Amino acid sequence: MKRRLHGASWVLSSAVLRSVVWSSAVWRSVASRSVASRSVVWRSVILSGVVLSATIATGCDRAGAPAAAGTNASNTSGAGKVQIVAAENFWASIASQIAGSRGEVSAIIADPAQDPHDYQPTTADARAVSGARLAIVNGVGYDRWASQLLSASPAPHRVVLNIGELFALKEGDNPHRWYDPADVDAVANRIAEDLKRLDPEHAGVYDQQLASFEQRRLARYHALIAGVARRYAGVPIGASESIFAMQAPALGLRLITPPTFMNAISEGSDVSAQDVLRTQRQITGRQIKLWIYNRQNATPQIQRLNALARAHGIPVVTVTETLAPESASFEEWQSDQLARLAQALREATGR
Repeated sequence: MKRRLHGASWVLSSAVLRSVVWSSAVWRSVASRSVASRSVVWRSVILSGVVLSATIATGCDRAGAPAAAGTNASNTSGAGKVQIVAAENFWASIASQIAGSRGEVSAIIADPAQDPHDYQPTTADARAVSGARLAIVNGVGYDRWASQLLSASPAPHRVVLNIGELFALKEGDNPHRWYDPADVDAVANRIAEDLKRLDPEHAGVYDQQLASFEQRRLARYHALIAGVARRYAGVPIGASESIFAMQAPALGLRLITPPTFMNAISEGSDVSAQDVLRTQRQITGRQIKLWIYNRQNATPQIQRLNALARAHGIPVVTVTETLAPESASFEEWQSDQLARLAQALREATGR
């Protein structure tokens, strides 16, 4: 181990020293913090340890055998392929279809049961990110851990696509851009541009793959959106989270649940009694024709609202935050959800 680290010992020693000094400061200050603040501190401690471990492991591997990642995010590759790591699998699916055989794509968040907001990255994640030539993160506070991993392993030739920065979003804006059809198209185009920048020799391949994705693979997805907008424009609906607020305008549906209610559920913060009462009244008064909820975040409060909607004859439709099933492509996942939504709207309105 010592022989392998010799060439990079000053880098590792510096990293260790910074980690020790920083950790000492944390130990001195954490006792005076609130419970919520302590949680943030410990998450940072864990991430610091992950990055340090990955730095040491990568140092060993680079001096000896090549590194091999062993979790969802893997940077092992075939010769000449562009290494792409996405923080979430919905962006990874799009990137994979545009890269085709020219890319090796992996996602850090792939398990439908995993909440991207509070994910704790592993050393394998850190190593995968360090080897990526194209890294895709959602940004806007949705996956801070991913940006921290990138900052901890800077690479001058790596291209980083931060979705929030692409759309000039600020903290507090809705981060769920993969539910906005126009944003999906914009991200797909940007991924193609980034790949052409990294691999200009095969620019034509990426253009062809992008055209196939937009014109053929997304055809049913766009057709379903257009069909709902044409038939059900103006229909009032309710939703448990702000995730669906990104898609409702394209569908022509009138989402009337208080935005503060949806944001609080999405962020895991307290919902005001006023918002809860207003949402309940919208259901009991049948002011909405449909209730939509994220089954990956079905809190007891949301489960009670689901039951209340069913008790008043309001169809309940589920959506998910990440690909479900995990093996589905982006367009398969979204089209399936849209088809179930359209069926529920038919039942609710008789149209």
